[in-house]
Amino acid sequence: MTICRRDSRPESLRPRAGARVALAVAALLGAAPPLGAQDASDGIRLDEIARVATQRFLAARDAEEQTRPATPPPPSGTLVDLTLEAATARALERNLELVVERLNPQTFDLTLARLRAAYHPIATSQFNQRAVVLPPTNQLNGGTIVQNDTTDYNAGINQALPWGGGAVAFQFNNRKQVTSNIFANFNPTFTSNFNLLLTQPLLRGLFVDNNRQQLRVTTINREISEVQLRGTVATTVAAVRNAYWELLYALDAVEVARGSLALAEKLVEDNQARVEIGTMAPLDVVQAQAEAATRRQVVAQAEATWRTAELALKRLIVSGTDDPLWRASLRPVDPPVYAPEPLDVEPAVRRALENRTDLQQARRQIEANNLTLRFMRNEMLPDLELAASYGAQGLGGTQYIRLGSGLGSSVVGTVPGGYANAWRTLTGGDYPTWNVQLNLSYPLGSSPADASYARARIQLSQSTAQLRALELQVATEVTNAALQVENSVTRFETAAVARQLADTRLQAEQSRFEVGLSTNFFVVQAQRDLAAAQSSELRALLDYRRALVDYQRVQEAPSGRGGGVAALNAAGGDGAGGGGGGAGGFDAGGFGGAGGFGGGGGRN
Repeated sequence: MTICRRDSRPESLRPRAGARVALAVAALLGAAPPLGAQDASDGIRLDEIARVATQRFLAARDAEEQTRPATPPPPSGTLVDLTLEAATARALERNLELVVERLNPQTFDLTLARLRAAYHPIATSQFNQRAVVLPPTNQLNGGTIVQNDTTDYNAGINQALPWGGGAVAFQFNNRKQVTSNIFANFNPTFTSNFNLLLTQPLLRGLFVDNNRQQLRVTTINREISEVQLRGTVATTVAAVRNAYWELLYALDAVEVARGSLALAEKLVEDNQARVEIGTMAPLDVVQAQAEAATRRQVVAQAEATWRTAELALKRLIVSGTDDPLWRASLRPVDPPVYAPEPLDVEPAVRRALENRTDLQQARRQIEANNLTLRFMRNEMLPDLELAASYGAQGLGGTQYIRLGSGLGSSVVGTVPGGYANAWRTLTGGDYPTWNVQLNLSYPLGSSPADASYARARIQLSQSTAQLRALELQVATEVTNAALQVENSVTRFETAAVARQLADTRLQAEQSRFEVGLSTNFFVVQAQRDLAAAQSSELRALLDYRRALVDYQRVQEAPSGRGGGVAALNAAGGDGAGGGGGGAGGFDAGGFGGAGGFGGGGGRN
C-alpha cells in the first residue's frame, strides 16, 4: 500500500511534477537490470516500470495541485482595445512626467516677472504732522515759549531704467508751518519744492549689469526648459511605442506558449491511445506528460510577463491609480508591420545635429556662458557714474509787514496769502537749484572680478569642447541606430525562415511518428524547436519595430530622459535586441526545462 504524505517544505523548495516524474523514472530504471537481454521477462518488467511510473506521476500531480496555493485571479476590468495612436495621445495628455515637465517653463516665467519688476516705477507718499515746543534758551528764540506746528505732504516716484543701467527719481515736497515765533516773516508758512535726479553709469554697468545679466540668462534657461520638454515628449512617445510593442509581444508569446502546450497535450492523448491499443509503451506517455507539465510552467511565466508588460504601458499612459484605464485590461490591436525601407543615414545625422534637444541645450548654454563672460569683463571696468539733479523751491503764506529792520522791527500789517503763492513761485522758477557730479571708484591692484572673468573664459572653452564631443556622439548614435535597424531586418528574415523550417520539420516528424518511423523524443524536440522559432520570430519583428522607434527618437532627443521612462525601459529591455526581459524566457531556453529526456538522445 502506498502512503501519500504532504510535503511540508516551502513551495519554492518542492520538486515540480516534471522533476518528480524524472526522479521516479530514474529510480526505477536504476533499480532495473540491464536491458541487454532481449527476453519476454525484460519486456514485462519495462511495462511494469512504466505503469508504476505513470501512477506515481499522477499521484505527484494530484499532490501538487492540492498543495499549490490558490493564485488570485488578475484584477477584473473592462477589456479596452488600444491602438498605438491612442496610447501615444493618452501619454501626451496624461503622463505625469510630462505634467511635471510642462511646469518648468512657468517657473522661469515667474523668475522673469520678478526680474522685470525691478524696472517698474515705485511711487512713495508721506503725510506727517508734528508739534514742537521750544524752551526759551536765548534771546533769539522769538518768544518766551515758541511752538511750531508742522504738516508735511510729500510724494515721489523713482524707476530703474531697463537700458543703460541708469535710474531716475522725482520728489515733490510740501510743508505748512504755524509758529508763535515773533521773528517769523510768514505765518502760516507754505513751502514747496521738487527735485529731479538722474544717475547714469558711464563704464561699469553701462551695457550690462547684474539684473540685466540675470534677465538674459533666465530667458535662455526658459528656452532650455522648452527644449527639455520637447525632449521629454520625444522620449516618452518612444517609451510608449516600445511598451506597446512589448505588450503585443507578450500577448503573442502567451499564444505561442498555449499553442505549444496544446501540442504537448495532444501528444499525451495520442500516446495514451497508442498505449491502450498496445502499440506504444506507457513510458512514452510519462515523457509526454512531463513535457506538458513543463510547458504549463512556461505558459504561467508568459502570462506573468504579459501582466508586467501591461503595467509598464499603463504606467506611461494613465494619470494615476484613479484613472479608469488603470483597472482595465489592455488589448493592443495594431499589429507590427514589417515594411523595410532603405535608410539614408547622412540626412538623418544632419537632422539630428540640427534638432537634437541635447545639442540645442548645449548651444544655448554656450550663449549663456558668453553672456556671463561679457558681464564679468564689464565688472573689471572702473565705476564711473554721472549724477545730475535739478530742483526748485516755492514760498508762500500770510506775510508780515514790518517797520524797521533787525530785532527791533515791529509788525505793522499783513498780506494775506496761502499755498497758491508757494505754487506760483515754484512753477515760476524763482528759486532754482541744479547739480552735476561725477563719481569714480576703481580698485588698486587686482579685484575679484579678474578671477571671475578668467573662470568664465575657462567655462566657455569647456562648453565649446563639450559641444563638439556631443556632436560626435550624436552622429555615432544615429549611425548605430541605423545599423540596428538593418540588423533587425536581417534577424527577422532569418527568424521567419527558421520558423518555417521548424514548422515543416514538426509536420514531418509527426507524419513519421504516425507511421512508426520516429520516436516520441523527436516529436517533442520538434515541438520545442517550433515554439522557440515562433518566439524568436516574434522577438525579431518587435525588435525591428523598436529599432525603428529608437532610430526616430535618436534624431530628436537622447535616451534616458525621465526617471520613470528610464526605469520602465530598463525593466523591459532598452533598445533593439535588448527587450524581452520576461517573455524572453522562450528564447533563453524556456522549452528546455525537461532536458532529462533530451540528454544522449539521437536518431538510430
